[in-house]
Amino acid sequence: MNELAVKLNETLGSAAGFLSRQGLRMYFPYGGILGQGAEAKSCEINATIGMAFEEDGSALVMDCFRKGLNIDKSAFLYAGSFGDPKLRAVWREMQIQKNPSLEGKVFSSPVVTNALTHGLRVAAELFADEGDEVVVPDLFWDNYSLVFTEAVSAELKLFNTFKDKRFDVESMKEALLAGDSAKKILILNFPNNPTGYTATNEDAAAIIKAVAEVAATGRKIVVVLDDAYFGLVYEHGVHGESLFAELSDLSENVLAVKLDGTTKEDYVWGLRVGFITFAFKGATDSQLKALEAKAAGNVRSCVSNVSSIGQKLAVAAFADPDYVQQKRDKYAVLKKRYHEIRSILKLHPEYAERFEVMPFNSGYFMCVRPIGVDAESLRRHLIEKYSTGTIVLSGLLRLAFSTIPTAKIAKLFKNVADAIDDLQK
Repeated sequence: MNELAVKLNETLGSAAGFLSRQGLRMYFPYGGILGQGAEAKSCEINATIGMAFEEDGSALVMDCFRKGLNIDKSAFLYAGSFGDPKLRAVWREMQIQKNPSLEGKVFSSPVVTNALTHGLRVAAELFADEGDEVVVPDLFWDNYSLVFTEAVSAELKLFNTFKDKRFDVESMKEALLAGDSAKKILILNFPNNPTGYTATNEDAAAIIKAVAEVAATGRKIVVVLDDAYFGLVYEHGVHGESLFAELSDLSENVLAVKLDGTTKEDYVWGLRVGFITFAFKGATDSQLKALEAKAAGNVRSCVSNVSSIGQKLAVAAFADPDYVQQKRDKYAVLKKRYHEIRSILKLHPEYAERFEVMPFNSGYFMCVRPIGVDAESLRRHLIEKYSTGTIVLSGLLRLAFSTIPTAKIAKLFKNVADAIDDLQK
């Protein structure tokens, strides 16, 4: 049991007897991303937040979403547990547009979730039993622990994320083959949080091959694709589509579960509109509709239905003639910062003596591994002396360049390097 849960139970004392087994395991991650972010709230440079800001510090928001706030009265009605039918149809078509390899393939209609985290919870409750093994890279978003371990009592099995600056496919395959369980759940998150790494074309081919080989042994694999940051890729040679396309008809033993949404893709973090979509080789229409019904039943049992206002706003924004260009404009803001980081690292080879840069090519974040100093000590020192907020995950320092104006990125890296120098003395 997590030590935070233990402390909460101790505080409750005899009142802890009211809790269920899962209730006893539950905790709020005060020391995780949220807690660390709160400590950095007043910093001059705050690279902790999984959102994106304009150069002037305001929210990076597309006008086609803002003007949709003046919407029809129907937005105040229930949307239904499956979600707004028009939104589901539009998003399914958009999935094909973004992933041309899906054209002609069989997959379900997306069911609307209360953003991607809720989609993870739906997937966990549908597919993970107590003690089931959930295979994830060792550099992962800490909320996976709450969702899969504490909420449904599955076990996270970690594999090595990188080897020789590439995704460690062999380590992933070994984790899938380990043990004698008849089913494994695999979570793949590209672009990855925290590292900002997306599989290259070569990585993607190797991942698909490995999953196919494990499935050929007879083991069932549920592949949960956390596509929260989908589309935010800044380099050539990086796989531009979701692995859902290749996995959708890979094997009868492979169920592909795509989790995506407007939150990061469309820069509307508070809208809370996400989707869960299913596919497997040989799936019939009735089988896919059964999975949709199970997902919708889970939604109904938890939140009844997702905010109709958010769904109507999304439908209106997607129909706006300026939607595509506005999205390109916001993407360009993040891509510029990414290339600014690359330029700074090239101009300062001496930084390599202070921290190791983890592979990154996409998303909102990148990570460095400090050399010779403790990451948590470094994080605190950055706040106290340099008014710079960062996040520590798995011994790495995560830097959210999505929130930092381009002009301050050089200062961010100088502060990190100087703080490491301080602690090394």
